Amino acid sequence: MAEDKSTKVSDLAQRRGFYWPSWEIYGGVAGLYDLGPLGKELQNKIIELWKKVLIRPLQRIVFEMETPILTPYKVLEASGHVENFTDPIVECKNCGRKFRADHLIEEATGIKVEGLKPEDLTKIIRENNIRCPVCGGELGEVRPFLLLFQTQIGPYEGSKGFLRPETAQGAFVNFKKVYQLNRERLPFGIAQIGRVGRNEISPRQGLLRLREFTIAEIEFFIDPLNPGKPPLDYEAKIRLLPWELQKEGVKEPVEVSVKEALERGWIINEWMAYWMLKAKELLNRLGISDEDQFFEEKSPEERAHYSSQTYDQLVRTERYGWMEVSGHAYRGDYDVSRHIEYSGKDLYAIRRLSEPKRVKRKVIRVNKRELGIRFKSEAKEIMKRLNEMNPDEVEKELRERGYVKVNDHELGRDLIWVEEVEEVITVERFVPHVVEPSFGVERLLYVALEHAYKEKDGRVILSLPREIAPIQVVVLPLLEEEKLKEKALEIVEMLSENYRVEYDEKGSIGRRYARWDEVGVPLAITVDFQTLEDNTVTFRDRDTWKQVRVKVSEVPAKVEMFLKGKPLEELGTPIEGSSEE
Repeated sequence: MAEDKSTKVSDLAQRRGFYWPSWEIYGGVAGLYDLGPLGKELQNKIIELWKKVLIRPLQRIVFEMETPILTPYKVLEASGHVENFTDPIVECKNCGRKFRADHLIEEATGIKVEGLKPEDLTKIIRENNIRCPVCGGELGEVRPFLLLFQTQIGPYEGSKGFLRPETAQGAFVNFKKVYQLNRERLPFGIAQIGRVGRNEISPRQGLLRLREFTIAEIEFFIDPLNPGKPPLDYEAKIRLLPWELQKEGVKEPVEVSVKEALERGWIINEWMAYWMLKAKELLNRLGISDEDQFFEEKSPEERAHYSSQTYDQLVRTERYGWMEVSGHAYRGDYDVSRHIEYSGKDLYAIRRLSEPKRVKRKVIRVNKRELGIRFKSEAKEIMKRLNEMNPDEVEKELRERGYVKVNDHELGRDLIWVEEVEEVITVERFVPHVVEPSFGVERLLYVALEHAYKEKDGRVILSLPREIAPIQVVVLPLLEEEKLKEKALEIVEMLSENYRVEYDEKGSIGRRYARWDEVGVPLAITVDFQTLEDNTVTFRDRDTWKQVRVKVSEVPAKVEMFLKGKPLEELGTPIEGSSEE
C-alpha cells in the first residue's frame, strides 16, 4: 500500500530535523512534539510572516504583549473556562481505555455531533452499537472532561491555577492599561504569541492535535457603536460556508465578495471580514492556494461559550481532510464584562458624546461626620467599600433589613441612604466588543510542509515559499579542491550576515542538490572552475532546476532579489542543460 503524504512528511520531518515525538527515549508522550533545528527555524519564519501580514499593516494600533502561562483559578473561572472548557469522554467498560466520544461517533457513523450534550452522545452510541475500537468492549456513559491543566501556584494549598488554554485572557485583564496607554482610543488590538496547554483526551494526528502548542492571537477591541473602518477590500473574494447555507444542506463553500458576505450577514462585522482576509493572505504566502482553504461557520451549538459568531479557517490535508488552522470569533463584550463582574475593577471604555445628555442615576449618600465619630480609623476603609457597592443593592438591603453590612458593621439609615440624582454627562462608559483571529502555529507549520512536499524524478523536493525557507542558500564547491572551497567559503562569508547559509562539499554535485532540495533550500550557488576564470557562479532554482551564471560581485543583490520572488532567469545568463547528472 502506497504511503500517503502525511506519512512521507512525518518521515522527512524526523529524518531531517523538523519535528519528532517528545521524550522519545522514554517511550514518548502522546500530544507532545519537539521541534528540531529546521522545525524551529521554520516556526520562527512563520511567526515573523504572521507579524508581517497581521500586525505591521496596523502597527500603530496593534500592540504585541506577553503575559504568563500560569493563570490563577479566578481568571479562568471568570472567563467561563472552568465551567465550559470541556470535551466529551467515554470509557470502555472492558479494557478501561478512554476516548473522545464525539470523534468516536463521527469515525463510526459519519454523523457530525460536535456540541451535543453528553446524554445525547450516549444515546447515539447505544443506538448505533458503537464499541471500543481497541477491544470491542461496551462503552460507558459519556461525561464532560475538563481540558485545563491544573496546578498549584506556590507552596500553599488553595492557590490553585492552570496552564493557560489560550493567550486571550492576558489581553482582556490588561485591556484598561493598554487602553490608557493608547490615550483612550479605540479600536486597538493586543497581539500575543506563546505556549498554551490543552489536556486533549486522545491526541493523534501528529502536530495537528497537541497537548502543548504555540498560539498566535489578536484580541481586537472596538466600540460597537463606532467600530471604525478597517482598510478592507470589499471586492476581494473569499470562500465561505456560512451556517445559513449549512442549514439548507449545502456542503461545499461558495466564493463571494467581502461586500456580498457582509450584506447577506454571513460575516457580521467588517473587522471580522478584515482579519479573515488577512488569514487567507497568510495561508497564500505559506503556499496554500485559495482552492485548498475556506472558512466554515460553526453552528450555535458548536460555538465556544463566549462567541456570537465563529468561523474556522480550514485547509485541505491528504489524510485528515479539512483541518482547522485558525479560528475567527466575534466575542462581543463577554470577556471584559465577566472580568469586571468577577474582579470588581473598572475595565470600561469611555465614549465621548456628540451632545450632552441628562441622565438619572442612584448614588449612595453617607453621613461622613457621624461615620467618623463612630468608627474613627476604620471610617476611611468603610467609605472605600461603600464607593465600590452597587446603589441598587444597597437600597434593597436597607429596604428589606434596615441596614447594610460593611466590614462586619451594620450601617443603618442614620448613616447611609440612596438618592436619585440627575446629571448632565458628556461621556458614557461602555464595555468594548472584541474580534479575535487565533492561529495554531504548529498547524500552520504542518500544512505548509504538506503542501510544499513534492516528488520529481524520484527525488523529494520541499517547495516551501522562499520567504519561510528555514535555510535560504547553500553554497557548493563543484569538487573538493582547495581553490574551489576557498572561493565557496568567501561567498558563504559574504552572505552569512543577512541569510541562513549552509556550505556542503561532500558527495557528487547531484547528490548535494538533492540533499538540500529535500529540506527546502530555494537557492544553490555552485562554485566551479569557470568561477576561477571569470569570477561568476551558478545560481540554481530548487523548484525548476534551472541555472544561470551570476557575477560574484552581484551575488548579495541577486540573492535578495531571488528570495523576494524574482524569477531566476531574470538574474543572470541562462545555462543550457543540467549539472546534476
